[in-house]
Amino acid sequence: MSSTDLKTGTCSYRQESDILQRFFTRPLFLSLTIGIPFCIFKLLFGITLVRAGSVMAVPISVCGWVVAGWALADLAMNIGREIYDILNRPAPFEYCTIAQIGRFFHMPMVFLAIDTLLTFIIICTMLWSGWIATLTKSESYLWYVATTLNLISLSLVILYNEIRTLR
Repeated sequence: MSSTDLKTGTCSYRQESDILQRFFTRPLFLSLTIGIPFCIFKLLFGITLVRAGSVMAVPISVCGWVVAGWALADLAMNIGREIYDILNRPAPFEYCTIAQIGRFFHMPMVFLAIDTLLTFIIICTMLWSGWIATLTKSESYLWYVATTLNLISLSLVILYNEIRTLR
């Protein structure tokens, strides 16, 4: 370490920064704060469609079961990614089914972005349709937990990146 580094402490800051950066990019963090909350949003939307389909039309109910199945598959993949991360091994699959399809085309991140867009559309549909109000109390709490995890983690990562840029 140079004398400049000793005076300014930049080496120590860089080490701390690297530790945080690695934490924010770990599959464990990403699954807990993005993947699993997105699965919860999808699952609750699927359940809501099944309920709506029982009143409106059978095809809506069928779509609900498809969305719920999609959510559960993605949930299993996210939990799998967490387990592989804890075992310090690379996962042989992506975070979600759509990104897994993208892996076939050698662009999983593009397909992961499509999954993110679809999830945001699901969130907006739940909010703007008023279906959010039809969730049971426990389903509402699941929605709150998913929203809290997702938004606070996003804010922490943005804050960290801004502080890192200033240094």
